[in-house]
Amino acid sequence: MAARARSAGVWRVLRNAVALVLVCGLSLQLFWLGRIALMAGVDPQSTAFERSEMWRLLTEKHQIAWAQQWVDGDRIAEPMKRAVIASEDSGFVDHHGIEWDALEQAWSRNQRALSKATPRRPPKLVGGSTITQQLSKNLFLSGERTMPRKAQEFVLTLALEAMLSKQRILELYLNHVELGEGLFGVEAAARHYFHRSASQLDAAAAARLAVLLPAPKRLERQMGSALVTGRAASVLARMPSVALP
Repeated sequence: MAARARSAGVWRVLRNAVALVLVCGLSLQLFWLGRIALMAGVDPQSTAFERSEMWRLLTEKHQIAWAQQWVDGDRIAEPMKRAVIASEDSGFVDHHGIEWDALEQAWSRNQRALSKATPRRPPKLVGGSTITQQLSKNLFLSGERTMPRKAQEFVLTLALEAMLSKQRILELYLNHVELGEGLFGVEAAARHYFHRSASQLDAAAAARLAVLLPAPKRLERQMGSALVTGRAASVLARMPSVALP
């Protein structure tokens, strides 16, 4: 009887613990959904990624070199919008947040890279994330690569697409995307690299900013390099065919 009572007590504790985890998870989802709904009309002051970067700069370098300035979408030059879509997500206006074919291709390429990696030559992993996926990660999540985090990213991506317009998603993305260490948003980046506002960016400058997006901390010191110039020329060639939301 005593053993049976102890067993029943253990199961009761486990059941209550699982119920608590489910309630907390549901509450977190509802909290994030509420924040997304609010973003339809309220500009977020910062993102989870920006705050994590601020903490990293403070702890590692004991200073906060920080620049970010919000500008409305109609004050961002059209070439900048075209360049980002051409570089990061050519199907932005057509998909519903996730490009499954791109994810499959990225997974295959990463598996090949991992199979050829050595301790001296780590693999170069690529992503297949859409602009909306990148935005959901920057707004709410950490940068860790785990299946639960990726699953949460999918949920938030679909919520962003369901609750916000494509124009608003692009506006949020362009105002908070990382374009250098401690440098966020195209307005701050335009002033930092070209000494002009985002509304004054021409196609060539916009293409150079767009090619920073895969690795801004590494490429920010190579703005005049052959690597950036070549990639910018490729983006520039694709920009006229890009559809804008």
